[in-house]
Amino acid sequence: MIILAATPIGNLGDASARLVSALESATTIAAEDTRTTQRLLQALGIANRPRLIALHDHNERQRADDLVERARAEDILVLSDAGMPTVSDPGYGLVAAAASAGVDVTVLPGPSAVLAALAVSGLPTDRFAFEGFPPRKPGDRRRLFEQLAGETRTLVFFEAPSRIADVLSAMADVFGSDRRAAVCRELTKLHEQIVRGPLGELATWAAAGVRGEIVVVVEGASPRASDPATALLQVQALVADGMRLKDAAAEVSAATGLSSRELYQAALAARQG
Repeated sequence: MIILAATPIGNLGDASARLVSALESATTIAAEDTRTTQRLLQALGIANRPRLIALHDHNERQRADDLVERARAEDILVLSDAGMPTVSDPGYGLVAAAASAGVDVTVLPGPSAVLAALAVSGLPTDRFAFEGFPPRKPGDRRRLFEQLAGETRTLVFFEAPSRIADVLSAMADVFGSDRRAAVCRELTKLHEQIVRGPLGELATWAAAGVRGEIVVVVEGASPRASDPATALLQVQALVADGMRLKDAAAEVSAATGLSSRELYQAALAARQG
């Protein structure tokens, strides 16, 4: 089978007993960076020397089918440099190919920068959306933020230290300088830092320079009031696209602040009328 294994995102002590056991017995490891995996084996004191196959963004499409065929005869352990494979890291293409070929896929859960940042952000955790790395080009980045400006779920992003000041400034411009956010830097490491505040203040703070690996958590937009007629049209459009009426009413309700039950009943009445 294919085994997706989460690795520490900074603190080696977060390596799970299941990860250590899997590394000790693995015959083949598909690794985002084989050098990083070699250092992990050494740091954990693991004597096993499995076959290491590079699996990264540039070769995953070509390697996936071969790895899936290997997985019919032996377990293939899949590692990214840190955290969970497939989450802004290689692995999705391999999992999709395995699922299509009927090859089993399992997971050894563990460290996740997304969930760690969300948990310490001080922002709502009941509903959230992970958006990965924003586009590098300012125009593309702004268009993405404009699309997300009305999103009511908490938003989680990855970003490089060299771009974080520009990203926070763009977020403050599009989302509003008063929107609450948290910049989570070097999670689980010695110099871990969580800086919380309005986006405008965080943009000013970041202008002086920020180092390390960064996760940004942004508060969702407040539900917007909407007139019932427009909201009903939104529900009907979602249903026309294949969504269940109950789910469509709930989604529009979350975005507009209108009653989900009333939207549901209005849509039923419109059908019958």
